[in-house]
Amino acid sequence: MRNSVKENTLSDPSLVTDKDCEEFIKIRGRGWVCKVNNQIIGFSIVDLRDYNVSALLLLPSYEGQGISRKLHEAMVVWYFKKTKKSIWLGTSQNTRAEEF
Repeated sequence: MRNSVKENTLSDPSLVTDKDCEEFIKIRGRGWVCKVNNQIIGFSIVDLRDYNVSALLLLPSYEGQGISRKLHEAMVVWYFKKTKKSIWLGTSQNTRAEEF
């Protein structure tokens, strides 16, 4: 799913391993998924160690339905229950995420 997005694509998908994702979800922060018909169609991950949004991705065919907004809301509510530190997001220029 990570490689199906239109923006903020990885130049080398092998740079983010399953072990990396597990560390961010279980040790450094937390993650959320959205499933439709038992298929993961979106996910978000927040990092409490570096105080940032590590990922908020959605399959392109599900865009515009408010799913990203719900993933974002769940992530931010949880984050600010854990810390009051400002949260940041690194993203590419001229992307929708840049407005975040």
